[in-house]
Amino acid sequence: MKYYTYILKSDYDDTYYYGHTKDIEKRIKQHNAGHVKYTKGKRPWKLHYIEDFSTKSEAFRRERYFKSIQGYRFLKTQGII
Repeated sequence: MKYYTYILKSDYDDTYYYGHTKDIEKRIKQHNAGHVKYTKGKRPWKLHYIEDFSTKSEAFRRERYFKSIQGYRFLKTQGII
């Protein structure tokens, strides 16, 4: 089974949301349906970037990295955000 670390971008205000999941299509639908408290007010969301991993812990570590200052710098220097 694959796990994913993803970045969503809000069409509403161009902000980003970082997360991880095992079912990316279902998760994006949850965000856009308003089932996620943090993203509810900034809908609609589009998938901006995705990476896949073989374990949930790897995907979670990558999400935490993206949320760190080092991860932010990486994403900026790579032109991802």
